[in-house]
Amino acid sequence: MRKKSIALPASNAGLTNKVLAVYVKDLRLELRSRYGLNAIFMFGISSLTVISFSLGQAALSTKVLSALYWIVVLFSAMSAMAQVFVREEESGTAMALRLTTEPNAVYLGKLFFNLSLLVILVSVITPLFFIFTDAPVEGIVNFLLVMILGVLDLCAATTLIAAIIARASVKGALFAVLSFPILLPVLIVLVAATDKVWAGSSLAEVSKLLQFLLAYVVIMVTASLMLFKFVWED
Repeated sequence: MRKKSIALPASNAGLTNKVLAVYVKDLRLELRSRYGLNAIFMFGISSLTVISFSLGQAALSTKVLSALYWIVVLFSAMSAMAQVFVREEESGTAMALRLTTEPNAVYLGKLFFNLSLLVILVSVITPLFFIFTDAPVEGIVNFLLVMILGVLDLCAATTLIAAIIARASVKGALFAVLSFPILLPVLIVLVAATDKVWAGSSLAEVSKLLQFLLAYVVIMVTASLMLFKFVWED
């Protein structure tokens, strides 16, 4: 059977078209192999099942529940997001991307692809988490805002790291080692914000935490756009 080829962005296309081409290429590869989706779903659902059986009928505080939620999301995401650049190196398409596409287009295309994976992940994991645990459903709108900012933070922080470790020999271990110090501050804030929301705090009471999460996204994306060229072309 003849193998289908994945189209790379044309060298004379605009930035938006190149970003879209990189994103669509990765999306088609993912839909064909389903490696990332299978990894995040298997890890996430397995983790939730273990948590459910371990807790039983025990009632946990909102702080513990919020920590459990973001731990499940983080490690489920890390099981797939490291592969976004590794796949390019292993398939031999990295050099073609370097020749046809400027670094910023590659970074943004990969960022949006990782964002799509995480949106799918939380769309499945979050309802299951509420079913398997006694997490409160009050203040769900405020929680959704925290969750959206958390997803953006995770993508912004890990996409550049995925590019850094793409050509390393121990990719998975190195990805976790490099990601943890960068993600630790935002994870602490995410747990605190989720705890406050589930405890019944208003949006105004968590506004400073939300401002931190938003500022984190802006800083990480800006820094990544400035540094990605050196990482990608080195």
